[in-house]
Amino acid sequence: MKNILYILFIFPLVIFSQEQISGKILEATESKKEAPLFGANVYWLGTSVGTTSDFDGNFTIPYDKSYTKLVVSYVGFKTDTIQVTSAKKLQITLEPKSELEEVTITSRKQTTAKSYLNATNTFTVSSDELLKAACCNLSESFETNPSIDVNFADAVTGTRQIKMLGLTSPYLLIATENIPSIRGASQAYGLSFIPGTWVESIQITKGAGSVVNGFESIAGQINAELVKPSTDDRLFVNLYGAINERLELNTHINTKVSEKWDTGIYLHGNTSSKKHDVNDDGFMDMPIYNQINVMNRWQYTNPEKGFVSFINFKFLNDEKQTGQVNFDPIKDRGTTNAWGGEIDTKRYEVSTKLGYVNTEIPWQSVGVQAAFSSHEQDSYFGLNNYDITHNSLYTSVVYNSIISDSRNKFKTGISYTYDHYDELVNTTDYGRTESAIGAFFEYAFDNLNDVNITAGLRVDSHNLLGTFISPRVHARYTPWVKSALRASFGRGKRSANIFAENQSVFSTSRSINILNANGEIYGLDPEIAWNYGVSFLQGFDFFSRKADITFDYYRTDFQNQVVVDFENPQEVNFYNLEGDSYANSFQVEINYNVFENFDMRLAYKYYDVQTQYGSEKLEKPLVPKNRFFANASYETAISETNLSQWKFDATFNWLGKQRFSSTETNPLQYQLGEYSSSVGTVNVQITKVFSPKFEVYLGGENITNVQQYNPVLGADNPFGPYFDTTFVYGPIFGSNYYAGLRFRIN
Repeated sequence: MKNILYILFIFPLVIFSQEQISGKILEATESKKEAPLFGANVYWLGTSVGTTSDFDGNFTIPYDKSYTKLVVSYVGFKTDTIQVTSAKKLQITLEPKSELEEVTITSRKQTTAKSYLNATNTFTVSSDELLKAACCNLSESFETNPSIDVNFADAVTGTRQIKMLGLTSPYLLIATENIPSIRGASQAYGLSFIPGTWVESIQITKGAGSVVNGFESIAGQINAELVKPSTDDRLFVNLYGAINERLELNTHINTKVSEKWDTGIYLHGNTSSKKHDVNDDGFMDMPIYNQINVMNRWQYTNPEKGFVSFINFKFLNDEKQTGQVNFDPIKDRGTTNAWGGEIDTKRYEVSTKLGYVNTEIPWQSVGVQAAFSSHEQDSYFGLNNYDITHNSLYTSVVYNSIISDSRNKFKTGISYTYDHYDELVNTTDYGRTESAIGAFFEYAFDNLNDVNITAGLRVDSHNLLGTFISPRVHARYTPWVKSALRASFGRGKRSANIFAENQSVFSTSRSINILNANGEIYGLDPEIAWNYGVSFLQGFDFFSRKADITFDYYRTDFQNQVVVDFENPQEVNFYNLEGDSYANSFQVEINYNVFENFDMRLAYKYYDVQTQYGSEKLEKPLVPKNRFFANASYETAISETNLSQWKFDATFNWLGKQRFSSTETNPLQYQLGEYSSSVGTVNVQITKVFSPKFEVYLGGENITNVQQYNPVLGADNPFGPYFDTTFVYGPIFGSNYYAGLRFRIN
């Protein structure tokens, strides 16, 4: 019993066996550069022991002297069987299948990897992809990714909001190392609390996702894996500065404490202290702010016993001031002298996870994870006050094993979530406590070739939402070489944190109303939705260069939704859905290696997002129906003398017109048209790598200097009845140029 209690307070990761073989799987190329294969199948012939290669082509598999033949397979490549006589490190190169011997395929490691074998529609974004833009936090990490939309939530706080499948981030389950992290009080600003340099990779899943990670996911899941003290640089420094006088510093210091323990200190600081008003409307185009973010990370690895664990301690202090240029918080807070606000956040986190693999039966493993966070935000926006304290506890236990053989795998376990909110909106207290305990089972069938099915079911008992089930199913079929046809469906349920998720409503003069308030949370019912999707991925060769094309279609149908209704320009109304609400998303994406070291990515996306607002079904405001994306990246050959090179990257984003919520009852000078203009922006970055230890970068955001006209409605009278900062559809600041350096010691 003591051992069980001990495990329940720590957490998971699938690990090592007593004796094992490691290796790397590469794709044959005409050059001598490594081209790792992600997701290749590796298994011992005649056994149920198998694994897959990771993003860098690496794999580790248990070894026994009775195992003699190792089979390596990958869709579109010739299967290879290697004779193994001892536990040594292997390097395996697979040849592409081709009927024409003279056709040669060349490639290199991709910064974004898509698997042809997984049942879920998941792709992995590496740290190399994140470096294509000077992403200083997680909210800025998706500029080169066509599947994620990034926009500003309002015209004064500088808050970036992400969307996927036409739905905003509250409908995504955003996790850090598979622990739900951006939720509750942190929904509005939490993405800016994870520095980009702390992120090792990001896994993005479209659709309902896995039952293992919880019931709240509706449109998809985003998981950020953090850098590991054992593999990260011993010293890493990233210094960033921009012409808008934004300065950032990231420092990683890692050390090996003992044979089994590694630790790292990760420091992040950013500041912007100059007030900018490029469009001369009297309001700052972005807030002035200071942030200090510290993480201490410990890693324990014991391959002989089959254990690995991580312990993280985090502290964040974030301070923002927003509003009119002449606002002085000491003199003007609580008055009508000038409009302004402050958002002060302190956050503490402790998390730990433990993974154990049975060294005698390596396909059996247990993962335990736990996290506690305390989030305190004190803020005001003009004459509106908003304070929230959110204390949260999350724990889960996951057991992995097989049924009969490694083609039939399962995960099962339990999870517990506790959330206590002290929430004050002006003079109204919305404090509450939520708790949920759930059990889940997920079965995966994988014949290592044509078919892969993952089916999961979880049952949760929630003190406010009741007892409910969440089914999720994902399937993949390979009809021919280098293809993957996927389908999925699943159900999600969540309690809407209406104020934390929609803090932009406080930066308006609108009255805030909660209608038909008979539910358990803010008087509203939980949100429930089904998500369905199909996806087709096809890899091919075009003029002897590697390419792939993806078609995605997803639909989300809400059984109930908390509608945020801005259609009356003097009010914002929250109420339960009465009618239809759905989001249709179609995307086509093409990736093409044009020539050696030059890659192109093109995408077109169409959204049809409709919601019932009172008696009328309308397009969701500020969601463009059409979007076009293009990214080009080029790297010069690495110098053989000093390993230096140049890297170039450019991204173009075009957004079609977006519907404004109604302003027709406003006086003429405070009215907007029915739709916004279309918007096109261009970002570029150039990086000079002098050596593996040192590089500098120079970039520009929105270099065509596109600016939205009149982003603050009623800026001339911010305490009047027509003031509104939520009609943001494009850039406010205009062009921004930056430079930085990266220094590392391995």
